[in-house]
Amino acid sequence: MKTIAIYPNINKDESAKVMERIHSYFADKQDRVRIVVSRSIAEMFNCPEYGIDDLDNEPIDLGLSIGGDGTLLGICRKLYTRKIPACGINIGNVGFLTDIELTELESRLDNLLNGEYQVVERTVISGSVLSQGNRRMLGHAINDVVIGKGGLSRMLSLSVRIDDTMINDYKADGVIVSTATGSTAYSLSAGGPIVNPSVPALLITPICPHTLDARPMIIPDDEEVQIYIAAVHQDIQMTFDGQESFQLLPGDVVYIRKGKNPARIIKFGDKNYYDTLKNKLWGNK
Repeated sequence: MKTIAIYPNINKDESAKVMERIHSYFADKQDRVRIVVSRSIAEMFNCPEYGIDDLDNEPIDLGLSIGGDGTLLGICRKLYTRKIPACGINIGNVGFLTDIELTELESRLDNLLNGEYQVVERTVISGSVLSQGNRRMLGHAINDVVIGKGGLSRMLSLSVRIDDTMINDYKADGVIVSTATGSTAYSLSAGGPIVNPSVPALLITPICPHTLDARPMIIPDDEEVQIYIAAVHQDIQMTFDGQESFQLLPGDVVYIRKGKNPARIIKFGDKNYYDTLKNKLWGNK
């Protein structure tokens, strides 16, 4: 019997309607699948039979998010160390990573139940910082790690190295280090290239650099990016997938490299990456 954990974004009104459809779909399939959600979510969405007390440690076969790309990224980061794949139901704006649209929900639930899908691996990057003589791990990201200024502070002075080789000094609003998966996220808005997520690469994209010769770079994903923080002000942030943020100090050194384990994302065979790219970014022009 397959066990599926569901993770709805409780801040989106449409999550309740989607949960109702999921509840209705699985109502007569209890001999084939077990659905679990956290106890508080079960009470919130009126499905008490799904509720369990310790979802984070429950043995499951896959995770199903209800929300946008951000919701799916958060679930992937939660599950990837356990080697559990995740799939997303899109009720967000773009939904580039979420593979299930509301118009096809029940048919895709059929696919999940019958094992009619592929699990693709996506690079996870880790970020650590050397600060005041101590190096510590801060977090992991599937899309990107961003070093940026906070609030109304002045531009940052950053020095970027790759495997200890000096690359460039930047005066900029920040720098993005992204995976190929994250190339269609913040990096794209900052002028970075689109990279097929199957390419084993990292992208380095400066944010609003105060120069005409700063360009994005693509490097192999087995190389380490080192960012030296030379700014003299205190309001500097390091952010993982736009969801977890940490304060940095002048003189800190940030290390970003490929993590030990990939994230696992469920995809369906009848969906092509380039079709998704065209539909989501260009409106199928």
